Amino acid sequence: MITLLVNGRRRTVDVDPSMPLLWALRDLLGLKGTKYGCGEGLCGTCTIHMDGVPVRSCLTTVESASGKAITTIEGLSEDGYHPVQQAWIEANAPQCGYCHPGQIMSAVALLERTPKPTAEEIDVAMAGNLCRCGSYLRIREAIYRAAGSEGGGS
Repeated sequence: MITLLVNGRRRTVDVDPSMPLLWALRDLLGLKGTKYGCGEGLCGTCTIHMDGVPVRSCLTTVESASGKAITTIEGLSEDGYHPVQQAWIEANAPQCGYCHPGQIMSAVALLERTPKPTAEEIDVAMAGNLCRCGSYLRIREAIYRAAGSEGGGS
């Protein structure tokens, strides 16, 4: 049995300690917002926060997550209106939407570190998140909106 602290709640799972955290979140805890993309940590679709740092849950084992604060897209806000989520809606960022939970989690981490990011800082922070629909300009716009610098940044 491994105890995880997920979205502020202690949850216990009975799994192989080497199981990817992604599958424990989705299949055992019912947190379907975190998506499977590539399974190799390359696309960013499965991004969550662990102790406030964005990590790829497909590469993170359940054992290594024990004792750390895990936040999934569901844990950003109770009602889905975290400022970054709201900015995503206002900027009409998603096309298919599949990658956007991971995109949003990376954007939240960026804005916590750098409240008013430049275009270059956004590009660097978001480089590990792929969008097959090519919504990158709307994603950047959403990040500017969330930072309170709509359409701009240096």
